[in-house]
Amino acid sequence: MQFMAAPLEDNSDSAFRSICHTYGADLTFTEMTHVIGLAKGNMGTLSKIEMLDDTPTVIQLAANKEMSLKKFLSKYQPPKQFKGINFNMGCPAPKVLNIGLGCALMKRIALTKKLVAIVKDYGYPCSLKIRLGMNKFEKEKKVYLNLIDAVDADYFIVHARYGTQTYAEPADFSIYPECVALGKTIIANGDIHTSEQVALLRDMGVQGVMIGRAAVHDPSIFNKLKGLPVPSVEKIKEEYVALAEKFNSRFKYRDNILKRIGTHAKLSGHVMG
Repeated sequence: MQFMAAPLEDNSDSAFRSICHTYGADLTFTEMTHVIGLAKGNMGTLSKIEMLDDTPTVIQLAANKEMSLKKFLSKYQPPKQFKGINFNMGCPAPKVLNIGLGCALMKRIALTKKLVAIVKDYGYPCSLKIRLGMNKFEKEKKVYLNLIDAVDADYFIVHARYGTQTYAEPADFSIYPECVALGKTIIANGDIHTSEQVALLRDMGVQGVMIGRAAVHDPSIFNKLKGLPVPSVEKIKEEYVALAEKFNSRFKYRDNILKRIGTHAKLSGHVMG
């Protein structure tokens, strides 16, 4: 079972990824980054994909333009800790949907296949992070299964909600067996925070879990779920602050994390159908 730290806007910089990796995250992800800005060489955008230590890191991209993706990849010189490209096809934010990104991409299978092929042409691992569709109707029509079945990605991170659902509504773990049955590598995401959930997902054939909000409240959750010992909250905070200073993390990122570490994450659990 692989444990992954989710891409979180204004959280997932090098300091946060590093502390998660220290405490059991096998793989970490940058926050969602727009490929158009990367292709243009925008310094603020490029800073989002900086890798300042040896933490294994996947770059998550918001992309729907083949030429921008090709332009970025033609210039990118990946460091040794780079572990591939992930396409965000799950973000439900209106500002993202309005420009044809996030959940709006889930039914654009032909385009998705082209984007994945471009990444693979460079020899890089490529994955998708998806939801169950834009809305309840798309979930019921199983657009997520159509996408998983049609696209040759290395793995699929499936957030078990559809786009218009709030985090107050539980993630639907009952969808995972049908995803696994397609013969693809499936990573579960959404409200995962107990070893019992991990065991249940493992029994379903899921090959990994991605944890986001719970990790901001407790970056050591990965080792806890592995049954490994962890230090006190105070020690973890100290280590994070040292990393944030070392990597010159933006104040917004530090504030977002420090105000949450050690507090209780409001998670909704899950349903089984």
